[in-house]
Amino acid sequence: MSVERIPDHGVEHFGDTVWDQLVHFSRLLESEGELRGLIGPRELDKIWSRHILNSTAIVDFVPQKSTLIDVGSGAGFPGLVTAIVRPDVDIHLVDSLGRRTEWLSYVIDTLGIDNVTVHNNRAEELHGVLYGDVVTARAVAALKKLLPWTMPLVKSHGQLVALKGGRAEQEVDEAHKELRKYSAAWAEVHDVDVWGADEGTRVVVVEKL
Repeated sequence: MSVERIPDHGVEHFGDTVWDQLVHFSRLLESEGELRGLIGPRELDKIWSRHILNSTAIVDFVPQKSTLIDVGSGAGFPGLVTAIVRPDVDIHLVDSLGRRTEWLSYVIDTLGIDNVTVHNNRAEELHGVLYGDVVTARAVAALKKLLPWTMPLVKSHGQLVALKGGRAEQEVDEAHKELRKYSAAWAEVHDVDVWGADEGTRVVVVEKL
């Protein structure tokens, strides 16, 4: 399977340091991601457009110098990418599988990222222990199922910022009971253009009372 080529003009868009780290991350995924069971062989030909660059869609929703919790971090999308692009943010990566948290720690050490803490836990185990200004998730579950896992981690007046697909509005509609139960002030769906990718993506933002 071919590997998607590195996009042009990344240095101009992200700056030297950030772009070098994103490229290094992509090469680690290319060499070890499939071997470690983190990505499938068919994912390498869209590693940038579908995964790395897609993860950057949440960056503009994250306040300066805030705390962000990524639930179900997996191979590092979107939390590890956000940590690279936004070194001002205190990032917590949460995953229940040891092989994934071992990978995340390995990448953090290899790239010299210093704004990240890795938690080998289920999200529910951190309820009442860890709180974020922003909690994010990508490809974890439908919103109805995601809210009970994530909203207890969101500070008052903080936000859940979830990367979603074409069913985003439908997921919001289907989660109306959970939105009330978990103290949502409002939920909005945003269409986000993604730099360097042919397709944009959709982000659901839920603010907590």
